[in-house]
Amino acid sequence: MAEVGKPWSDAENDLAVADYFAMLGAELSRQDYKKATHNRALDTQIGRGRGAIELKHQNISAVLLGLNETWINGYKPAKNFQLSLIDAVLRWFNDHPQWSPLVLRNQTTSRSPTTVADAEMLWIGPPPTQSNVAPIVELVSLEAIYRKVDVAARDAANRALGRAGEERILLHEQQTLRMARRPDLAERIRWLSDEGDDGAGFDILSFESDGRDRRIEVKTTNGWERSPFHISRNELATADRHRDDWHLIRLYNFARAPRAFSIRPPLERHVELMPTSFMATLR
Repeated sequence: MAEVGKPWSDAENDLAVADYFAMLGAELSRQDYKKATHNRALDTQIGRGRGAIELKHQNISAVLLGLNETWINGYKPAKNFQLSLIDAVLRWFNDHPQWSPLVLRNQTTSRSPTTVADAEMLWIGPPPTQSNVAPIVELVSLEAIYRKVDVAARDAANRALGRAGEERILLHEQQTLRMARRPDLAERIRWLSDEGDDGAGFDILSFESDGRDRRIEVKTTNGWERSPFHISRNELATADRHRDDWHLIRLYNFARAPRAFSIRPPLERHVELMPTSFMATLR
């Protein structure tokens, strides 16, 4: 029996994280599982008690939220987690590199986007700065994770995630125009980043129903709506140059049930822009 109030050891954290991901994997693949059964089995290994294990699983949800990942329904993220738990979750990801592709597979399609006429429409709402929805966890509680891991860079480096998100928005734009009885415009949409045009300052060239341009930059995450994201100097310049038709669409909760919001220039009205790298040249 573990001593009450004693910090969890790395071994205990690793066991809790492994148990958590077993449940999350079952949930994402729509397999039945019982939280109580998992709780009892883990308790026999570490002797922490039902309540402590429940809280630990909520803490793991909070860490995953901070890492821009999805978490278990029913384990609401709980702040004030043990800092060593961050390392335990990162160890899990390092030891299981296949995890993110398995999560992502739920949202990818093997069909050509231009032939999919029945794609589910997305709900695209206002950015969090314009809504009255309180954050799940106060951002100050996530600072320890942000100091340890550049979570926005992790999303930006995940090419499979970024491509899947762009494809999802492409399908949405095509369906929107078809529903507006503009199949001609739907056929003219260009997926610029897929064509190799990485310097345009946006990913998709779409259209309003009256034919006006819609320049769309897509940012995708498996995390929550307030997850930070990277934006390039070129994207910022393009947004400023095309204020009337440039749109940033933020896709979040992508691995489970994608939702989105849209931001229009000037971006400073909605987000705080912070420099994260510098160009160094010899004097």
